Formats: sequence, structure tokens, C-alpha cells
Amino acid sequence: MTPEDALPTAGLVCVVGAGGKKTTLYTLANRIDRAVVSATVRIPIFDEHVARVVVTGDPVAALSDAAPDDGFPLGLVPERERDDRYLGYDPAVVDDLAGAHDGPVFVKADGARMREFKAPSDREPQIPAGADAVVPIVSAHVVGRPLTDERVHRPERVAAVAGLDVGDEVTPEAVGRVLASPDGGLKDVPAGADVVALVNKVDDDADEAVARAVAAAAFDADAAGRLDRVVLAALGEGRVVDVIER
Repeated sequence: MTPEDALPTAGLVCVVGAGGKKTTLYTLANRIDRAVVSATVRIPIFDEHVARVVVTGDPVAALSDAAPDDGFPLGLVPERERDDRYLGYDPAVVDDLAGAHDGPVFVKADGARMREFKAPSDREPQIPAGADAVVPIVSAHVVGRPLTDERVHRPERVAAVAGLDVGDEVTPEAVGRVLASPDGGLKDVPAGADVVALVNKVDDDADEAVARAVAAAAFDADAAGRLDRVVLAALGEGRVVDVIER
């Protein structure tokens, strides 16, 4: 199975969490026709991952002005901040953009500072109200590691959601609880949006065993029944390991 078969690719798709958000965005955008890549939070410079980037305060107009041969995937961002990143749009602007586009819009909707696991702050995620799907992401490589800021963004928040103490070993059960929590991977997901969790960086058999345990724990913790499926993948290699249904 390919990433575009396993993960959501229609409409407005937001990625949240840690351990592969940008890889997920660029992998899907380069496999789906007429894809747009954008953000509601800061995003590192990504010009090399798309056909072109347009910096504009009016992404709907920029999309309308795009000629058929201008090239996709198209990056749309409001402003360049420093030399290493762009800013993101207000979520309502991204809603308007998605409504005006006849292809998918893939959106980075929170930050993780290159860590493998996280829980959102009070100001995150920035998910547009019209999101069709949300993909909460975690890296399999965090399991077995201590819950510290070396690999975890905001470890104190993860600890509160997962029922751990900072410094404890991260278990598959803890990761699953965070993925399926309304204070974790499901935070501020619109009621009508599909939710497909992604356990990324499943590089070998040991990672696969960990990822399967995370998926089982996530389904067990998902009292509201929001998780549609859990995808196990190594998206850096463009590879899907398995798709686990509820």
C-alpha cells in the first residue's frame, strides 16, 4: 500500500503531533494532483519540496492567478520570517483557500521543534474549522526513551495526558493514550473530520512491534471512537508498513 492510499488525501488535511509532519506533507503533496501545501503555524522553508512557493497575503487570489503550467504542488504562505521559516495563515484564511481549490490542501497545524512526540499547548493546534481530516503523528523511536525534552516537545504536558512523570520511560500505552486524547492528538479536531493516526519511523521489526502496540493502546484509549485507523509507516522512505483498522 502506498502513502496516498493509506492516508487522507482529499479536501483540507491537517497534520499535527511530532515525528514526521513535514515529511508527511511533502510526501503526499508530491503524489497527488494539484496539491497545495500551507500552514497555520510557522513552517521551515520548504521550497525544495514543492514546485514553487508563493508568499502572499491573499492565497485565494494567488491560486486563482496560477496558470495550468505553473506547476504543483504549490506552496502558499503569508510571510517569510528570518531566513529559515515562513509564517502561517489564520485558520479561517486556510478554510477559504480550501473552499476555492479543486484539489487537496495539506496543512501543518502545530509545531514540535524537531522532536519525536508531543502534546499541544493551550494555543495549539491551529486547525481550520472546515478540516476534512486530521492526522496526529508520533515517531515509533520515542518508545523506550525517557520522557524528557531531548526527544519530547513539552514533556510536562505529555506527562499530564499520559499519566507519567517527566523522566519516566515512554511506553506504547502512554503514546496511545496521548494520540487518542482530547488533550493530545484529538485536541480541537472538528466534529466532522476524519482522524487517521500515523506512527512514523517504523524502520525495522522492533519498531513495527512497538507501533502495533501503540495502535492497540490508541484504540483502547479512544473512548469517543474518533480514530478511523492507525497507519504504520516509514515515510522518509515512502513506505507504508501496515494499516490497522479499528
